[in-house]
Amino acid sequence: MSELDEAWALALAEAQRRAQSAGRGDIAEYLRLRSSNDLQRRTGIDWLLSTFAKLAGDANRRGASLQTTSEEAHRFSVDNATMVGPRLTLTLGVRALSVEAGWPRVPSHSFVRGGGLALGRIKHFGKHLLNQELMLVRSSDGPPSWVAIDRTGRREPLSESSIQSHLSKLLSPDYK
Repeated sequence: MSELDEAWALALAEAQRRAQSAGRGDIAEYLRLRSSNDLQRRTGIDWLLSTFAKLAGDANRRGASLQTTSEEAHRFSVDNATMVGPRLTLTLGVRALSVEAGWPRVPSHSFVRGGGLALGRIKHFGKHLLNQELMLVRSSDGPPSWVAIDRTGRREPLSESSIQSHLSKLLSPDYK
């Protein structure tokens, strides 16, 4: 968790405490929900990026020579909304795959359409047909999960094997 995220969590907790002591249960409940959603978002994004990093590390131990860079406060647009969150980039020579994920942080950033908690994107540099849009969705019986959204709007669960498929495409000699 970055210092800014930590300061934000402390500010939310203090605002929730003050709202509760002032008898504003509605505001306290909103702040509790916001805090819970932010925790789910961070957990989901951490899983996504750490899975890519773990599989890239496995590939490197087999001789792949992938270079990894990360950026914590990356901003990217989805339609008219601004998402803020981390970006992981894997490079192999001139080939690159980046994974970005985040959520709107302030009202002017808009909101996540479709009922998701966060949005993400897997981008293959120069190979836009391999790109994938992602959404972190709530689960009725467990932790939130990532789904890949195809061009028709159909959603499919994003699994570790799906992530491995993206890395395999990056590492393929036919990538061109």
